[in-house]
Amino acid sequence: MTSRSRSPLPPPPPPLPPPTLATQALKTQTWLWRGLPIAYQAQGETGPALVLVHGFGASLGHWRKNLPVLAATCRVYAIDLLGFGGSAKPKPQGEVSYTFETWAAQLADFCQQVVGGPAFFVGNSIGCVAVMQTAVSAPAWVRGVVLLNCSLRLLHDRKRANLPWVQRWGAPLLQRLFTSRWLGQLFFRQFARPATVRKILRQAYGNTDAVTDELVELLMAPAQDPGAVDVFLAFTRYSQGPLPEDLLPLLTCPALILWGAQDPWEPIALGRQLAEFPAVQQFIELPDAGHCPQDEIPEVVNALIQDWVHTQAHDPSSGDHKSRSQVDHKSDLG
Repeated sequence: MTSRSRSPLPPPPPPLPPPTLATQALKTQTWLWRGLPIAYQAQGETGPALVLVHGFGASLGHWRKNLPVLAATCRVYAIDLLGFGGSAKPKPQGEVSYTFETWAAQLADFCQQVVGGPAFFVGNSIGCVAVMQTAVSAPAWVRGVVLLNCSLRLLHDRKRANLPWVQRWGAPLLQRLFTSRWLGQLFFRQFARPATVRKILRQAYGNTDAVTDELVELLMAPAQDPGAVDVFLAFTRYSQGPLPEDLLPLLTCPALILWGAQDPWEPIALGRQLAEFPAVQQFIELPDAGHCPQDEIPEVVNALIQDWVHTQAHDPSSGDHKSRSQVDHKSDLG
């Protein structure tokens, strides 16, 4: 494959400053999307736009260790998807549905109406699928995607045949039970307790020191909102829609994958298979992290994101992601 010449990159930005209490105390703003209030935070005056998208059950606060640091070199936005965090949680009916297509439309409109132009997107867990769906549905608004422990959607209808029989039959049974709002509400109340949330986090995090009272409270607060039960039940019954392997071959922008090796929910061996798609420039293993590397080892993740976005933003040929001889697309971070 012929290698194409590249313009020399400008000097890298200065080292990222550590976050301070002053920079962490960001004001949460509200954007009306289709008449529904959407919560977001923004920081940074110069550089490329960067939109941070949380995972299931989380919120923009899950990026509290990243937003103020990345804002040293980027215009950074952390947003709550419809149904999560401080955003509206309307009952799923009519035009309101909790699907990746809905969230992709939300993110594309956010770029147009708030950011004011295309952006790089960073997602964690199901947030990765949301940002990839955005890149496929509205490619003009997405310059590149960073995927942190992408949800593999192992309970998807098309994947259940490969699961152990207990999960293969147990998941559909549980979903059918959740069609009863009374039973679903009972389960949700048992699930949304501080002790339960802390136990789940300690299972998911490779760095359990990051499981703090602050984190538990951050995840618990939105669960008390009216509508939170309906959102939870709607998404747990959602076993259709796109898979990562459906979206990756359709990307017209470059992708970086970061994967916490200690993730018990999204096995890194399966995650590595995503690195084979042409859009993926690098797959970087993070040995000291689990499912949420941005919160477990933020100093590592922030530097990797900042370096990659800086390279993509200043390299006119970076969009030609199919020229894989130009990039080392598989690496480990020891």
